[in-house]
Amino acid sequence: MVSRRDALIGAGVVGAAMAGAAPALGQSVAAPPVKPEHAAFAAEIAAAQGCLDAFMAAFNARDLKAYEETFNFPHVRFASSNVTIINPGYHKPEMFTTGALSDWDHSAWQRRDVIHAGADKVHIDTRFSRFRKDGTVIGGFDSIYIVTRLEGRWGIQGRSSFAP
Repeated sequence: MVSRRDALIGAGVVGAAMAGAAPALGQSVAAPPVKPEHAAFAAEIAAAQGCLDAFMAAFNARDLKAYEETFNFPHVRFASSNVTIINPGYHKPEMFTTGALSDWDHSAWQRRDVIHAGADKVHIDTRFSRFRKDGTVIGGFDSIYIVTRLEGRWGIQGRSSFAP
């Protein structure tokens, strides 16, 4: 049986936006080619970048089950001068309509560069933007994502972001 997370990755939910060199405004950039210094971990990097694709697709679909399937728990988030420990069930539907996301329609990756890679962990320097329904930008935020392999499964286990 294929999990929803794997189905999102395999189905290319990120779609045509990931295919071209320059995505349209509001669409994610594709993962960049693996740098020569990280070539020994190309498969691990592909799995980690696939997690980021599934994370963004599930978030934009407001699919909390698929979204949480992109995490390894406990998940740690550093943002807005807070450290939050996230466990399964933490996210609620109202997160998409209140606070920093009250005017939000979707998000997109602007940058996804691997800064460190190993057999069971990849650090990715990212920038994402949040957009309103009319396509205007709410803001862009630099972040570091830590993607780990636990018990053979890749998931985002930590992130440090300048996003609220």
